[in-house]
Amino acid sequence: MKNLYSLVIFIQAIIGHAEKRILLYDPDVILSQIHDLERKYQDIFTKYSELSRKTTDLTVKYDALFSKATAGGVFVRWGRKDCPSDNSTELVYSGFAGGSWYDHSGAAAEFVCLPPDPDLTNKFTSGFAFMYGAEYDSTEFGRHTGDDLPCAVCRRTKQSSVLMIPGKNSCYTGWTEQYHGYLAAGYYQFASATQYICLDEHPDALRAGERNDNGKLVRPVKAVCGSLACPPYHNDMYLTCVVCTK
Repeated sequence: MKNLYSLVIFIQAIIGHAEKRILLYDPDVILSQIHDLERKYQDIFTKYSELSRKTTDLTVKYDALFSKATAGGVFVRWGRKDCPSDNSTELVYSGFAGGSWYDHSGAAAEFVCLPPDPDLTNKFTSGFAFMYGAEYDSTEFGRHTGDDLPCAVCRRTKQSSVLMIPGKNSCYTGWTEQYHGYLAAGYYQFASATQYICLDEHPDALRAGERNDNGKLVRPVKAVCGSLACPPYHNDMYLTCVVCTK
């Protein structure tokens, strides 16, 4: 009787194993499992695509923020009211070139680009300096003597380094030209010191600024041989200039 019971148990185990094998290789079961795997794959692919899109968005935002944080070279375009026509160069403001009176011995040397919308005060009463407008002091720039000099403050959004090269009308390799023109400064016999600026090759003049009032005056600059090496420079030849960014 015990042996018969054991035999029954053994036969049931064999039958159960066979049923499991039948279910395992059942085409409907296999197809169902394939469909289930396909759904899981599709879910994973959808989540991956969404994650990839978010990663791309974050990368674009990071690049934009990094560009704003690291770029932004600012320069003045002397003699023009506008900035170079480039999508990567923006106008900060267009204004009036100014500085000290050409013949004041204690005058400030540099040119400045004054904004068109100044904020002024009457707080002070004594001990002052002066600010005048700048004028062309030579017809050789293609403007009348006494024409007022405009300026434009420009920002290069993709490049942060700015370099004005006197004596060149093109940039060195790896640099981007913003504009080129003529090296300019005040007349050497005037009492007031000046700085060298790069006057645009095609200078403008301010409207209603044709009267010769003097002020901060601009003339071309020529080379003088001696302490200046000639060649490569040549006596009495005028210097060009270029403004470059990188």
